[in-house]
Amino acid sequence: MNALATAEPTASSSPDSTRDPAVREVLLEVKNISLSFGGLKALTNISFDIRKGEVRAIIGPNGAGKTSMLNVINGFYHPQEGTITYKGQARRKMRPHNAARQGIARTFQNVALFKGMSTLDNIMTGRLLKMRTNLLLQAIYWGPNLKEEVRHREFCERIIDFLEIQAIRKTPVGRLPYGLQKRVELARALAMEPDLLLLDEPMAGMNVEEKEDMCRFILDVNEEFGTTIALIEHDMGVVMDISDRIVVLDYGRKLADGPPDEVRTNEEVIRAYLGAGD
Repeated sequence: MNALATAEPTASSSPDSTRDPAVREVLLEVKNISLSFGGLKALTNISFDIRKGEVRAIIGPNGAGKTSMLNVINGFYHPQEGTITYKGQARRKMRPHNAARQGIARTFQNVALFKGMSTLDNIMTGRLLKMRTNLLLQAIYWGPNLKEEVRHREFCERIIDFLEIQAIRKTPVGRLPYGLQKRVELARALAMEPDLLLLDEPMAGMNVEEKEDMCRFILDVNEEFGTTIALIEHDMGVVMDISDRIVVLDYGRKLADGPPDEVRTNEEVIRAYLGAGD
């Protein structure tokens, strides 16, 4: 998303035009991750990678450990075993503030917006880590802070244009339908200019038209800006259409990992998740 700061989106701005993840550099790797809550095992010995510029889907039935995996990646949960390697640096635990500063943005399964604030002001909260003036100057809204505020607002206005939500820029988000709230949450994540964007069920609760719009925006962000995306989604049509690779979890264990055509024909996946009978 760095391209938003300097230019209009173009298809040629993606750093790598190939769609083959095998030739791309690894951006993030989770290795032998295990996570337990008391006696409950949420994740058991999970390993996979996310490569630069790809759309990586994480799927599985309810309770499979998908959201727990995203929470491990951006530091909300700390695994008892395993390591996370991000941009070449390995660590046992990822801290949420470090994840945000290093370019990992996140949306949530349940919309987490400030309902009384406008669309623009919610998106502006995604710029907080980018602001350099101190808290006193921010409160005074004068001098260097005023200039910085204007720059960040201009950036957010470009995101608003990109996601086609100009008509609701001043509307309190609590008044918006759920589908538009999900789009505002995406906009706030994009305001962080992420290298890795984690989307937890970005199309949950949407109608067919809203899902089509969200798919288009996700692909535009990925293809035009080269943003790496990892998403959880239950709509298998969506997953198969927009993903480069899919990792399948089942009861906290990795069941399969590969491109969509390979995953859709995997017999274990068919039995455990896609619901086909023997």
